[in-house]
Amino acid sequence: MNGAHPDFRPPLPNPLPEGRGDRFETRTKLGARHRLPSPACGRGAGGEGREGKRLITRTLSRIASGLLLAGFTQLALAFDLDQLSEQLGKPEVVRGSFVQEKHLRALPQPLTSRGTFVLARGHGLLWLLERPLQQDYRIDDKGIARRTEQGWQFVAQQSATAQQNRLFLAVLKGDSSGLRQDFELSLSGTADAWQLDLKPRSVLLKQVFNAIVIRGGELVQRIELQETQGDSTVLRLEDNQADQSLSDTEQHDFQS
Repeated sequence: MNGAHPDFRPPLPNPLPEGRGDRFETRTKLGARHRLPSPACGRGAGGEGREGKRLITRTLSRIASGLLLAGFTQLALAFDLDQLSEQLGKPEVVRGSFVQEKHLRALPQPLTSRGTFVLARGHGLLWLLERPLQQDYRIDDKGIARRTEQGWQFVAQQSATAQQNRLFLAVLKGDSSGLRQDFELSLSGTADAWQLDLKPRSVLLKQVFNAIVIRGGELVQRIELQETQGDSTVLRLEDNQADQSLSDTEQHDFQS
């Protein structure tokens, strides 16, 4: 074959011969002449450009609508302090068990106590310690009382301790108006899983706490007290159950 290399291929012809305007001619092997439209010919290119612009406009419109809908949904689902207070204040009575861990810098393991509690709207809190020793306490607006053989006896308290007790009741009852007086409140999450961060305002509380972190769902589930000296207390409230009334024994304990 005239000495040509077996892989030799002739160069491809220029697909757009010069000097033919917006059309060009080509010939088939049989010599027939065909006119082909130029790829950039007038109407086709303009039509495709307009269609592309319309597609982009529709896409941007859909994106904007989606963002607006997401924004309205987020506003509708917002969970605020008033809703939290209402949620925690609904039950007349809440019963459950607790595990309290006191973490001290000087000890490798926390000091743990366990027991049960009864929180009653309009009455206060029965805190029934079972381990490591048995002792019953009642906390209400008057202060802390301890059960003795002679009945309930009020315990002398320092001002800081009394304020902590009022704080404890306000937290469990969801009294955000009371908490706002002494703390800066920051709530995040939803009604089913929320976290409330408390930063102390008053000088007295700043001497005791760096922060208090409360977590919960329908009811309070966990309270962490972060103290200024590096110690902390973690209180877990477990098996919480809401009820509408006190038992006769509980009613007597609150009224005696």
